[in-house]
Amino acid sequence: MDRQQEYVLRTIEERDIRFVRLWFTDVLGTLKSVAVAPAELEGAFAEGIGFDGSAIEGFARVFEADMLAHPDPATFQVLPWRGEAPGTARMFCDITLPDGTPSMADPRHVLQRSLARAADMGFTFYTHPEIEFFLLERGFEPGVTPRPVDAAGYFEHVPHGTGHDFRRAAITMLESMGISVEFSHHEGGPGQNEIDLRYADALTTADNIMTFRTVVKEVALEQGIYATFMPKVFAEHPGSGMHTHLSLFEGDSNAFYEPGAPYQLSKTARQFIAGLITHGPEITAVTNQWVNSYKRLWGGGEAPAHLTWGHNNRSAMVRVPMYKPSKGNSTRIEVRTIDPACNPYLAYAVILAAGLKGIEEGYELPPEAEDDVWSLTDGERRAMGIKPLPGSLHQAITAMESSELVAETLGEHVFEFFLRNKRAEWDDYRNQVTAFELERYLPRL
Repeated sequence: MDRQQEYVLRTIEERDIRFVRLWFTDVLGTLKSVAVAPAELEGAFAEGIGFDGSAIEGFARVFEADMLAHPDPATFQVLPWRGEAPGTARMFCDITLPDGTPSMADPRHVLQRSLARAADMGFTFYTHPEIEFFLLERGFEPGVTPRPVDAAGYFEHVPHGTGHDFRRAAITMLESMGISVEFSHHEGGPGQNEIDLRYADALTTADNIMTFRTVVKEVALEQGIYATFMPKVFAEHPGSGMHTHLSLFEGDSNAFYEPGAPYQLSKTARQFIAGLITHGPEITAVTNQWVNSYKRLWGGGEAPAHLTWGHNNRSAMVRVPMYKPSKGNSTRIEVRTIDPACNPYLAYAVILAAGLKGIEEGYELPPEAEDDVWSLTDGERRAMGIKPLPGSLHQAITAMESSELVAETLGEHVFEFFLRNKRAEWDDYRNQVTAFELERYLPRL
């Protein structure tokens, strides 16, 4: 037994932990949980905990259902919302088949494979997400219009506002679990908030995002309100994104930094951005995986809808933030398409794969978009060679279907299940008769 496992077992005893929740995600990014008693944990470290993979979305067919969940002791944390004593803790798991080989359906393993490929090229992948969400007075009720908890706007300070109390409670809870928060503020829409997590390696970040979404929902419920990561809740207000700052490091050195280069961006960084733009349409179904995601991308409000990059250009798919000449290691890029309802393991895996492809193939970076891309006409965009991102989940699926890059990154099993599930979602959506159609057509047709 290694030191981390010994630490977990000792902490469980010292802090009177009676339940340990083993967490993992299905292919769509839904958190799964099984609770084990502390007495079972030593066996779980040694052999894993068995479960029926065919009951998990996208994991296995019935005839290959047996799977094992192996807790990762490095992810051990006590859950602060479960009261003081007896306590509850959690660990994320890696999923294997009974013979010990990694499950090809495990999203965490998909990201680990991409990170291993980056490591073979000498890189470590760091990410820093800015996670937006709405706080509503209540959850979904048929026929009831969702109501935000306030009418505040961007960076507004609302005396005695729900958002203040909520953010303070959520951040306190996150930091008690070892998840560092960098900034928090009210966002542009009523009831919309943003909390930014500190830079970490991509696997830690993905684990942190899964924990973050759980914490935010738990705190909201405790305060009698409802939190949602739905990308576009209100047609008239901005949607929620998860802009992610990212960089590659070679040891302690930022591979994106080159002093004296334009925006201090190295050749590696420029090729990485070129990879994101070249393969942008193919990866969009993963970074924006719901029908509703495209209401955000094409709904204005600084959401990116075109394959562009720019320095401090908030309408671009990839933004190069303001650089600090004295801080080379802070050189980074920001991907603005990704939304907070994605599966973060799969989203970061395909973003990394697209960027690495640009480096491997030596892609040329297209010209920078200096204008607000939304303010240009279609003709102006065409003349500048600016192409659109997929405009719907259907278009995104079509782009993904023929992508060797995404198929290779996700693996055959996840790739095929994901496409099958998304086609079904699109068909379900297309078959709906919406309130818009009834209101517009019924009175006059």
